[in-house]
Amino acid sequence: MNDQFKELKARIRKLDVLLDAHGTGNISFAQALSAVRRAVKHGDRTRDPSQELRGLLEKAEALGRTLVRG
Repeated sequence: MNDQFKELKARIRKLDVLLDAHGTGNISFAQALSAVRRAVKHGDRTRDPSQELRGLLEKAEALGRTLVRG
């Protein structure tokens, strides 16, 4: 696993903590995080994360920020 993928996985773990703290009340956030997890599972960890994967992660992070603010 390369360093950029490790960084991506760390960001996903932070979102997992956020999901655990706020429950699955925000379906959009839970679905976005699930999509990221699926993309990581099928991605090539020896290469840099794809733009699609980064986009999915950024979407999940944006939805996660709404949980923290709201």
